[in-house]
Amino acid sequence: MLVRVIAAAAVLVSAAVHLRLWFDGFSDDHVVGPAFMLNAIGGVVIAALLLVWRHWVPLFLAFGFGFTTLGAFVIASTVGLFGAHESWTGAYVWAAAIAEAVAIVASGLGLMRDPLFSRSELQHRMAVRRPNLH
Repeated sequence: MLVRVIAAAAVLVSAAVHLRLWFDGFSDDHVVGPAFMLNAIGGVVIAALLLVWRHWVPLFLAFGFGFTTLGAFVIASTVGLFGAHESWTGAYVWAAAIAEAVAIVASGLGLMRDPLFSRSELQHRMAVRRPNLH
């Protein structure tokens, strides 16, 4: 449960940063603006799902959220993304990047601990599906 709470908090921090940046002027960008708003809404939904739904799907969503959001910023800060060229400066940038890294690690740990993905469970599922050839 602790990794879900940590992942939810991390996703919420990233969502809050993106919402703040949307209000600070990114809303005027025709591509990045809607992406930031979608990020803010999606982050709130994913955080809520992490806390109320005991399934691997919210963990997977949180992992994807952190990975794609951080990945998009890395691309924007290196080669540019949709005309946006960012830099690793400012408190908001670092807060979002750290939160997204925490979301990746926490949700990844949660997925590894999930019974669906445990080695014994996967072996059991494979044995059930495999016909007995003896």
